[in-house]
Amino acid sequence: MLRYFGFSVGLTVAALVTAVVFGGPAALLAVAVLGVLEVCLSFDNAVVNAKVLRRMSPLWRKLFLYVGIFIAVFGMRLLLPIVLVSITAGLSIAEVWDLALSDQEAYASNVEAAAEAIYTFGGIFLLMIFLNFLFDEERDIHWLAWLERPLAKAGVLPYLAIVIALAVIYTGSQIADDDKYATVLAAGLAGLFTYLLIGGLNEVMEQRDEDEDDEPDVMPDGRSTRKATKDGVSTGAKAVAGAGAAAFLYLEVLDASFSFDGVIGAFAISSDILIIALGLGIGAFWVRSLTIYMVDKGTLEQYRYLEHGAMWAIGVLAAIMILELRWHISEYVTGLSGLGFIIAAVISSVVVQRREHARLAARGEAPEEVGAGRR
Repeated sequence: MLRYFGFSVGLTVAALVTAVVFGGPAALLAVAVLGVLEVCLSFDNAVVNAKVLRRMSPLWRKLFLYVGIFIAVFGMRLLLPIVLVSITAGLSIAEVWDLALSDQEAYASNVEAAAEAIYTFGGIFLLMIFLNFLFDEERDIHWLAWLERPLAKAGVLPYLAIVIALAVIYTGSQIADDDKYATVLAAGLAGLFTYLLIGGLNEVMEQRDEDEDDEPDVMPDGRSTRKATKDGVSTGAKAVAGAGAAAFLYLEVLDASFSFDGVIGAFAISSDILIIALGLGIGAFWVRSLTIYMVDKGTLEQYRYLEHGAMWAIGVLAAIMILELRWHISEYVTGLSGLGFIIAAVISSVVVQRREHARLAARGEAPEEVGAGRR
């Protein structure tokens, strides 16, 4: 376990010590609460990350863990709010940074003023992930079968997810304040465009990678099918690199969408930007560790409904982010609802697995052998 969570434990201790030194017991409590809140809000993020990451090469996995974490902590949870405040408030990034350090209450107010754009962008991006999961006709395993099977059949309708997303964007613009109408529309369309662009690029690169894998390396006459480029790199290698880069970009935007709710909600606990960065940074590191752990241990295969639970949690989070345009919903409600879906999915997976084992044992078959054959 230390291999996966040792660094996160060490970082957590360092962050808590730093909080005590610079802010005393109150800062310690705030950092601890923010760290736990971020893990609860982003646990479903770790599950979805694991689904994408298990298709990536070891090199891109390491880049996601070591390079992506700095983007997640410093880029998404520290710099991104500053950039958004700069855009919405018409201030330079340097002015916003000074404001964050000198007048924390004013900075928090500016972040909350940009909440409509943040919630709409992230909510629509997450909604598209959820809808495309529901409308996947090729999915064989269904958790809430009475609901998921009919929705999967509805996936035959082209562009259904896009139509629903556009309807949600329009609805969000209607429930938001009158002066935020244009902001919500622009942010929602930006979230939809970002998903279509990055998601489409990811699918194209993955398809190219699969096509290269299916192509034989050597033809019957002994000639190689791999075409070398001018720099000596095969098209297959470039396809793998492109697929990894597209998946990496997709994961970073996904992580940003998950972090929006936590960043804004963090100001309800503390207005100190450094305290927020420490608390959310702890959570981000734990999410990365959980992702790598689930990939290496095959957790998604062991708990067949875990991905389903994460996707339903994403759907709930997307709905909450849109509803936040009019009504405030506690971050604890958001985190616990998502965690509830995850726990329910794990329990359902264990129950079904035990039933299968009992049925196979009654027939005198070994569950391990059947499971191995199924893989």
